[in-house]
Amino acid sequence: MKKLITFLIVSLLMLTMVVGCTPTPAEEAAADVETPSEDVAEETPEEETEAEEPAAETEKSNLELSLEGDALVGDLKALDNQPLVYEGFVKEFPVRPDDPDSLPETDAGHYYDLEFAGWSQEKTNIPESPADGSIGKKVTMIIHGEHAYYSAYVRGCQTIADIYGIEFNVLWPNWDLTTQNQMIDQAINDKPDMIILLPLDTEAGLIQCKKINEAGIPLIVAHQLVVEEALQYAVCWTGPDEWAPRRVLAEMIAEETGGTGGYAILTHNAGGSTYFSRAYGYITKLAEIAPDMELLDLQAPGLDAAAAKQVADDWIKLYGDDLKVIITAGVSNQGVGAVEAVAAAGKEDDILIYGAGNSKIGNDMVKDGSTVAMNYEPPEACGATALKTAADWFNGKVIPSAVYLPAVVITLDNVDDFYPAQW
Repeated sequence: MKKLITFLIVSLLMLTMVVGCTPTPAEEAAADVETPSEDVAEETPEEETEAEEPAAETEKSNLELSLEGDALVGDLKALDNQPLVYEGFVKEFPVRPDDPDSLPETDAGHYYDLEFAGWSQEKTNIPESPADGSIGKKVTMIIHGEHAYYSAYVRGCQTIADIYGIEFNVLWPNWDLTTQNQMIDQAINDKPDMIILLPLDTEAGLIQCKKINEAGIPLIVAHQLVVEEALQYAVCWTGPDEWAPRRVLAEMIAEETGGTGGYAILTHNAGGSTYFSRAYGYITKLAEIAPDMELLDLQAPGLDAAAAKQVADDWIKLYGDDLKVIITAGVSNQGVGAVEAVAAAGKEDDILIYGAGNSKIGNDMVKDGSTVAMNYEPPEACGATALKTAADWFNGKVIPSAVYLPAVVITLDNVDDFYPAQW
């Protein structure tokens, strides 16, 4: 009996173990769902973390970073709150006469190759733009000499150079052509990425431009024009429109005088392009619209107030009442001398004075009525245009043969818009 009881207990325990190992329907359903393996379970948190992290930004190229400067220049203002960069201005170019030299000196077409130098000139040996950005590029500018105007000019250059990351260097030959030629050699030896040249002489500019071109250095000619042939060696020319404002002022002169009487001109230093534009810009236009007006004299006494005053004194004595207008090449020097001569002779109501290139002195003379009008020639914008053109070239943009500033004339009606003057 005892053995039987023991057998029954053992059998019952075995049956319990079998029943405990059989899955219930709920357990069978749960078993159908895949349980991630240990490896997968460990990887899941890492994958979720990676998805939450922002994608790494692609590093911008030099060109992309350089082009960002374009968004900054549009709103830049010069010291007088006028635009620092004039973008979108396009100058119209008339058809070239067949033989300009055969035309009389009173015909605007005679000076076509000087006024429109480089516009249609085929280029020679111009390096291709690297189109890889302006940041880090080295530009050497060879300027004229120490003067308040050129200090403002360089200020405009430096503003643009800073925006486009250009290493900018200036050489000052102090108005001496021999020194400028030596500085061109120095610049070539330094091998900058570009040279910007403000030539002191239109004829000598041909040799200078050719030398820089043969050295394989891209060149921009700025501010002063050179002979047509020279600009085949330059990427382009940039600067103020020297001829168009003269024509606007000539129209004012003809209107104020009724197209009669005599006029005399104090022009710029001989040899430079401004010698011709600040003389023959007036002469050719007045010959066209006021043929009864007479050119009494044309002189280039230099940019000195005392010398200009002496010449104006002589004119007043020599021509008397026939002298109705004195035109000066610079209001801040020649203009001062002319105003002093006219005032000393008591002829303020009889002789009208017109000038070129504004400054604080010029603005003040227009405001007080001693000078009727002058053209606006902003040095900061002139310099900024040259450097902006260099940056555009480094950045692979298409550069026209010539980049001009628009012609603007300052009179009593608008002179307050140009204070404080840039120099």
